[in-house]
Amino acid sequence: MLKFSGIALGLVVVVLALWSWVSLSWVYSDGERAGYVQKFSRRGYVCKTWEGQMAMVTMPGTLAEKFDFTVREPDVAKAINENIGSRLVLHYEQHKWIPNSCFGETEYFVTKVTVAESPQPLPAAPQPGVPASPAPAPAAVPQPVPAH
Repeated sequence: MLKFSGIALGLVVVVLALWSWVSLSWVYSDGERAGYVQKFSRRGYVCKTWEGQMAMVTMPGTLAEKFDFTVREPDVAKAINENIGSRLVLHYEQHKWIPNSCFGETEYFVTKVTVAESPQPLPAAPQPGVPASPAPAPAAVPQPVPAH
């Protein structure tokens, strides 16, 4: 009986290890998302991972969509920490069916970060009754000199 339970336990460990390896090496989808990182912290009691949240705003005045993500690579976490407050483009890989939160709390793993160019500010709208810019002074037209 002891031999059977040892084999069963070993089989369970092998299946869990294989499941973890497949779920972490197989990429379901990948892509990029741009926005402003509003929350980024290192979390976990035993397995420490960087967990973050990015606000993605499509147009000024609209509600921001939130993107929760995990960072496992220290260089990527350092780049995000150095550029918080800037508009960032995060390249991510989505891994489905991760068996344990020790690998990360989300299924979106950020693998690369770049600082996005900030959009050029729009010109200010002219206010009613106020000219947008001062009118140019009229150019002096040379007058012919009368002959005497």
